[in-house]
Amino acid sequence: MADELASSVIVNGSIPRHIAIIMDGNGRWAQKRMMPRIMGHHAGVKAVRKIVEYCAKQNVEVLSLFAFSSENWRRPKDEVSLLMELFMSTLQSQVDKLDKNNIRLRIIGDKEAFPDKLREKIHAAEAQTAQNSGLTLVIAANYGGRWDIAQAAQKIAHAVKVGQIDERDVNEDLLNRYLVTADLPEPDLFIRSGGEERVSNFLLWQLAYTEFFFTDVLWPDFDQAMMQTAMDSFKGRQRRFGHTGEQVIDKRIL
Repeated sequence: MADELASSVIVNGSIPRHIAIIMDGNGRWAQKRMMPRIMGHHAGVKAVRKIVEYCAKQNVEVLSLFAFSSENWRRPKDEVSLLMELFMSTLQSQVDKLDKNNIRLRIIGDKEAFPDKLREKIHAAEAQTAQNSGLTLVIAANYGGRWDIAQAAQKIAHAVKVGQIDERDVNEDLLNRYLVTADLPEPDLFIRSGGEERVSNFLLWQLAYTEFFFTDVLWPDFDQAMMQTAMDSFKGRQRRFGHTGEQVIDKRIL
């Protein structure tokens, strides 16, 4: 555990391995322009393409985007229906481009709530890009951080019940292995657009030591220059993971 912690310490000037983003402000962007809210979501998809391209060029390993939370089902039914259609059409139109650019697609969340056709598209898109070795693009859809922790706890409880795991072996490392992001590094940088400053049930466990960056810029206006601003902010920070600044500088982490 100490070796893993030491290897994860990042000093000024590093590129974040994993960036997680809450893409907030699509609806407000549209309303400011007297457009239907769904037009803001369409504009948001265009912003996603630019940010994915930029992160791939910057050699970011993982980019996680919060596309649809488990709480978003509470929105008006018409908007939810249109969002599902947009999700479907975006998958269909973009998977070949992702594959061509060596980008691996992962969809995380409770997929059982989605229509069968959408689940089939998700499975096909993930399978098509599974062997790619460039940027891993994680789309969180019908995802919630509490749901993620709960589903991990359920699986662990079952494993204990059937004798696969001794209850005395249940610890943080074990629970982490049952999260849907178990094969990914934890986020180094969390970005939220749109002016709100909260995590909104996104990657609750995984964000424990993540650096935060908030901006008032609405997501459709979040461009590559804004992304570089966020990354520059990250580069100027010292991440200590419970150690002192002197330990990090002197590399005296035991």
